[in-house]
Amino acid sequence: MNTSHYPYWPKRVSKTLTVPETTLYDNLQVSARRYPKKTALSFYGARLSYEELLQQVDWIAGWLQEEMNVRQGDRVMLFMQNSPQYIIACYAIMRAGGTVVPLNPMNTAHELEFYIKDCEISAGIVSQELYPQISPLLEGTSLQHILIGAYSEYLSSERTAHYVPASVRESRKPVNRDDHHGWQEALEREIAPSVYKGRADDIVCLPYTSGTTGLPKGCVHTNRTIQANVIGAVNWMNTMSDSVHLATLPLFHVTGMLHSMHAPIFAGSQIAVLTRWDRNAAAETIQSQKVTHWINISTMVIDFLSNPDIKDYDFSSLASVAGGGAALPKAVGEKLYKLLGVNFVEGYGLSETISHTHFNPPDRPKLQCLGIPSFDVDARIVDPATLRELKAGEIGEIVVAGPQVFLEYYNRPEESKQAFFEKDGKRFFRTGDIGRYDEEGYYFMVDRVKRMINASGFKVWPTEVESLLYNHPAVHQACVVGIPDPKRGETVKAFIILNEEHKNKITEQDIIDWSKEQMAAYKYPRILEFRETLPTTASGKILWRKLQEEEAYASK
Repeated sequence: MNTSHYPYWPKRVSKTLTVPETTLYDNLQVSARRYPKKTALSFYGARLSYEELLQQVDWIAGWLQEEMNVRQGDRVMLFMQNSPQYIIACYAIMRAGGTVVPLNPMNTAHELEFYIKDCEISAGIVSQELYPQISPLLEGTSLQHILIGAYSEYLSSERTAHYVPASVRESRKPVNRDDHHGWQEALEREIAPSVYKGRADDIVCLPYTSGTTGLPKGCVHTNRTIQANVIGAVNWMNTMSDSVHLATLPLFHVTGMLHSMHAPIFAGSQIAVLTRWDRNAAAETIQSQKVTHWINISTMVIDFLSNPDIKDYDFSSLASVAGGGAALPKAVGEKLYKLLGVNFVEGYGLSETISHTHFNPPDRPKLQCLGIPSFDVDARIVDPATLRELKAGEIGEIVVAGPQVFLEYYNRPEESKQAFFEKDGKRFFRTGDIGRYDEEGYYFMVDRVKRMINASGFKVWPTEVESLLYNHPAVHQACVVGIPDPKRGETVKAFIILNEEHKNKITEQDIIDWSKEQMAAYKYPRILEFRETLPTTASGKILWRKLQEEEAYASK
């Protein structure tokens, strides 16, 4: 195990953490006993205390057991946007003995059919605006029992913030089916759940991979694997009972789920929930709720900083701004520090590791850096073909062993076998990401194994080119892909969204010419296309594969 990062480990925290033998639901119970009247959730001006949160979790859990026949180990679909119902539903499913299957609210009916069949789901908790994607699947799948909620049920009747999305304001539309029920109906029944017998090794969550390398795969996580990162996040990010966390990342995504829901609940902190990303709503919430912690993604930061009114807000409460998913361009990180006076703390992880395996020391972060291995994580760089361990500065595949690593892919024995290998008595997970570490033990992403561009025999890593493009003052967002080329095999193409003040004032060729001076001859984009928008996932990651597929199709 490489320990070159230990000299830079924060001196206020130990290098190892004992994972609790308790459950995620136990965390909520303890916080509710400690801070019964304290605000647990705020939602566009409305508030829910820890005492109320626990009570509603228990009532929904009782409903799931009695009316929806949820039993120990049953997979239960959670198909909602960020909301109080999402958090209540997540903990209620675990309290009832079920396994949470968090699904992307952007999924179509066709995509949902795959997950329902893959997990043999019979019960689901769904928000009203997403129900049309579910209704076609009630015939021909195992899906039967549905609990439907409307976000408006948690808006304050006294005061509603002006930036509340229209979908949040809508009241619930009744669905006339015996096996469909409304959220308020379930709460009003006040059904007590059976005696809680949760254990650390119970399977409680099944997040799916994005499917960028084939069909999506369910990652089997227990209370124990999730708790490892909950405890790690709370200690590393200095989370306290009076911290206030802004939840803008989708809670179905492991980073949002872990850092914006489970970790704050463990600490007894407040969660300020936004149903969907809106830079003005985020700014107003940070100011009005005195937000201290904000986990996000680079596209959110870029948009946040582009707000022309940003200097009108008071962000003095912010003590921690962190994120992952994609490297934050250096120029953006510097702009953020200039505005807030806090460093952006990047981390790295996957669905298979329920968020982070690496994070930057808050007092000594490096920009465009994955950070150092988390508590009790053994991370290494290996040759992807031979699994031979590589040294500092050498480029290879990132592999990790640690307490947060998932057990297996659900019902995928062969793929589970291929994802792991044994070394030095440890079970290492192959991330599929190409990276390196420096002499100080900080890890850096090079790119995905399958994203590399082979241009005339030279390896071009799109992430590196994107990072350099962000140094151009006109570039708001950038995505680089490889496209077919008759001479070079592949060549480099960049998709660019311009900053507003540079639109109609700069050409594609201007940026290409600039790039020639900033990059090696084989790296710079030969082709450049301006776009108004780029395709993204619900968590804000740019869908580079979709752009690459469009180019491949166009070249045929």
